[in-house]
Amino acid sequence: MASETKIAAYRGAEQPADTAEARADNLGKRIGILIVAYNAVSTLAGVFRRIKPEVWKNVEEVVVFDDASQDSTYELAVGYKILQEMTKLNVIQNRVNLGYGGNQKAGYRYFIDKGFDVVVLLHGDGQYAPEILADMYRLIVTGEADAVLGSRMMRDYGGPLKGGMPLYKYAGNRILTAFENRALSMSLTEFHSGYRAFSLAALRQIDLSRMTDDFHFDTEMIIKLRHQGFRIREIPIPTYYGNEICYVNGMKYAADVVRAVWRYKSTVHSGKAYPEFQEYFIHYPVKESNYSSHYYFQQLVGRDQEILDVGCGEGFMAEKFAALGNRVFGVDILPRPRMAQAFEDYVSADLSQGLSPALARFGGRKFDKILLMDLLEHVPRPEHLLSECRQFLKPGGGVLISLPNVANVTVRMSLLLGRFEYAGRGILDKTHLRFFTRKSARGLIRDSGYEVVREETTVMPVELALGVAAGNPLMKALNGILRLFTRLLPGLLGYQFVFVVRPR
Repeated sequence: MASETKIAAYRGAEQPADTAEARADNLGKRIGILIVAYNAVSTLAGVFRRIKPEVWKNVEEVVVFDDASQDSTYELAVGYKILQEMTKLNVIQNRVNLGYGGNQKAGYRYFIDKGFDVVVLLHGDGQYAPEILADMYRLIVTGEADAVLGSRMMRDYGGPLKGGMPLYKYAGNRILTAFENRALSMSLTEFHSGYRAFSLAALRQIDLSRMTDDFHFDTEMIIKLRHQGFRIREIPIPTYYGNEICYVNGMKYAADVVRAVWRYKSTVHSGKAYPEFQEYFIHYPVKESNYSSHYYFQQLVGRDQEILDVGCGEGFMAEKFAALGNRVFGVDILPRPRMAQAFEDYVSADLSQGLSPALARFGGRKFDKILLMDLLEHVPRPEHLLSECRQFLKPGGGVLISLPNVANVTVRMSLLLGRFEYAGRGILDKTHLRFFTRKSARGLIRDSGYEVVREETTVMPVELALGVAAGNPLMKALNGILRLFTRLLPGLLGYQFVFVVRPR
């Protein structure tokens, strides 16, 4: 076939047989080849023939996942298996079309369920060279990578344009790759090759269930591998464009890629939990921006003290306090916080029942600081819990409190429009039982037997609303402007009030 001739031209001189055997060695690993196919009746047999004998020898199974093709792809593959007596070749036909991403997911689950170690993704249209399959899985079986991506942008085989990649596709590929590298802090030469190999130990840790069934599945996979810290390596692959039918709508694909990156960034910055990345969403993240409640708490806590963090959540802030040399004790309803190592001790308790039962476990210990971050609005009797804190303070100790401002301009505007709608978090968090203005917050503190030592007003967390990093230069500038106006109009623009209080 013309495609085989063209690929052979890129390969250059043949390697000695012993070197080829060594490179294809599975080193005791169970290797599977996943061939995704759709309407590939004219190319699939050529793909089988181009897999080298030493690869056939070292892989345990080659599986064709025919995605409900409208031609005779399935029949051809079954016939080839029978006629050539290919015992390692298996053919599976999807009852309905699962889509490019859905077909991959089905294939990966197949190899995961069978306990394989490595899977290589190969396309049935012949666009990616089966001749270099050994190179694709080599770095994984030797333990040097968790994922290997084939790159047509590397020049080892002459580059993509020499291989027949249309100029507009080359330009689009480079533009999208540059965008993804910048957005994800990566340095790949290509994001959009479909020639890939994975350690199945890595894939077992990737949640595939809510990922797209469309063509940008490949982008979502790279995003997840990168987020979870897996080792990604690239190797050069030849480019081949023949007369195969392309089912990808280029403009839609580009829009889907940009959308996938944006949805990921929004999720990890706690803007919104998009389903395909929702395992990375943190409901109450650390607010990294200046003039947030977490910014003030880090300033006010101090160093080398004993701290009781009441309503500590997963312990993300406790980890920061501990890094300052503080000994942190935590109380919350979670059975075990994610950052349990940040605590000297942790008690799981229902704080709606008060603080004293939980602190019995600490054996009468008293603290330099007690932290009530974003807590009092969640309990039915905040004045009771706040009053209880007095008995656990050391002489001269203080309580740090943050409370949301229900008189914030966003709530006022909603009421003006006749709306009072609860949300997943924020001022109108659906778990809030009490609401406070600046005046009523001060009244709560006074009636609980405390006096205010210091008061701060936080700015609205626009970076969380937009799903943008707090370190973004535009966010920093906007944050500074908000700080200026919030100091002028704290009751209107303030998002939260932060108080340092001590017993009267």
